[in-house]
Amino acid sequence: MSELSLLQQITIWALPILFAITVHEVAHGWVARHFGDRTAEMMGRLTLNPVKHIDPVGTIIVPLALLAMGGFIFGWAKPVPVSQQNLRNPRRDMAIVAAAGPISNLVQALIWALIAKIAIIANLAYVSEPLALMGAAGILINIVLAVLNLLPVPPLDGGRVLGNLLPPHLSDKFDRLEPYGLFILVALLATGVLGRIIGPPVMYLRGILFSIIGLG
Repeated sequence: MSELSLLQQITIWALPILFAITVHEVAHGWVARHFGDRTAEMMGRLTLNPVKHIDPVGTIIVPLALLAMGGFIFGWAKPVPVSQQNLRNPRRDMAIVAAAGPISNLVQALIWALIAKIAIIANLAYVSEPLALMGAAGILINIVLAVLNLLPVPPLDGGRVLGNLLPPHLSDKFDRLEPYGLFILVALLATGVLGRIIGPPVMYLRGILFSIIGLG
């Protein structure tokens, strides 16, 4: 998509990013409600209205900056509140709640692949190409979010999954890393280690879906 203007790239990426982070957060809240915690529902966060989930920095500024710099695109929304003590089986259920976000992104990647495939087959003038490009963007952003969030670093979803699967005495020690999680991620990003960690699985999954829709 490098040949597209910045405005065209924003148009292509806007919907996939908004859906990716909105559905990710709603998935956490929906699964939490299933297991007995209605906190997100009571706060009006179980909605696909992106306005309810937008974080000015993570949803707008960071993705736009990365897009302008030509780096890989990711972002985040306001976390959906979950009260772990309200869950019927707090440790097990919280691990499932945390995993629901990345799983929702993988499902969305499949849906965007289907949309892109239909667009390519339909071959409609002025519609198929931008829709196929939007599908490709949807595949990539959702795979990046899924893989990134599965890293075992609190407060990422993978960190919450691991923290609730560890024995309690180890879980308590592991959870103490959470205040430093952002600094760990920034350090990994600045040193290029983050790209080397998530790059291979992202490119592997992207390659599979791109081959399905015929983008190579």
